[in-house]
Amino acid sequence: MAPLLQSTQPWVEKYRPRQVKDVAHQDEVVRVLTNTLETTNCPHMLFYGPPGTGKTTTALAIAHQLYGPELYKSRVLELNASDDRGINVVRTKIKNFAAIAVGSAGRQGPYPCPPYKIIILDEADSMTEDAQNALRRTMETYSKVTRFFFICNYISRIIEPLASRCAKFRFKPLTENIMTGRILHICKEEGLYLDSEALSTLSSISQGDLRRAITHLQGAARLFGSSISAKDFISVSGVIPQDVVQSLLAACKSGDFEFANKEVNNVIAEGYPVSQVISQLFDVVVEADDITDEQKARICKKIGESDKCLVDGADEYLQLMDVASSAMRALCNMQEFSLD
Repeated sequence: MAPLLQSTQPWVEKYRPRQVKDVAHQDEVVRVLTNTLETTNCPHMLFYGPPGTGKTTTALAIAHQLYGPELYKSRVLELNASDDRGINVVRTKIKNFAAIAVGSAGRQGPYPCPPYKIIILDEADSMTEDAQNALRRTMETYSKVTRFFFICNYISRIIEPLASRCAKFRFKPLTENIMTGRILHICKEEGLYLDSEALSTLSSISQGDLRRAITHLQGAARLFGSSISAKDFISVSGVIPQDVVQSLLAACKSGDFEFANKEVNNVIAEGYPVSQVISQLFDVVVEADDITDEQKARICKKIGESDKCLVDGADEYLQLMDVASSAMRALCNMQEFSLD
């Protein structure tokens, strides 16, 4: 049974750092939290930043280093606030756990075991405002026996009274060098081979999210074996092939409506998610040297409007056609203007 569990374990968990000092690229956060672990004087904490940068890993590592395997289950409550986000959860599950006082177990080996509990709220920015307000009162009432760790992507969605009661730690996006180093370490452990193009592609499609990169790596390894190419990563990641996006932009530049309509139909027929298509089209347009700033502004404005419509459930063909038509008008009008 043990080998089976080992083979099916997600690599994100298998290679998750177990200690705060092993968290990559967050030097300032690690330095402050290492001092906190030494003194065990732990405040309420708020970890915020992009996905896959080590926020949850850091919170779990602190809890494990404080209590060890023996006391962890009784002293730490983990909740994903995107699921448990209503006011009833705060009034029942969280309040009941926070209210129970714990005695000092005393140091057990390397674990200091301080006389308070920890509640870890992942994706706290998904909590309703009412739930956050109720949580503020719970924090005040039980601050002597319970510490709260809030984890979120957007600090602006945490109400100010809650944020002001926490020590804030910002997690930076991971650089390509850090991502590459971590991925190469996993490849060495798992017996995988990636060439430089594949490494660069994986880093690009992951956009600083190490969790996403490791997930793509494991998926590609299962599907394509030990030697993985850049094309394999594009297949497993759901990223639209760049030539598809370039063909759509070329059709818009042509000024030929039938040509553009054909390219849009090809995208729909292939089953590509239109939200991903226009996201990549946005990147291509912004970086293009042969498109003026005014043209870029007009196209990107339409992309933003269509992206909102897609979130609201609009028809994919109509929204992509709208983007293509608007891009065509922006590009051709400017070309005509320059010729005059």
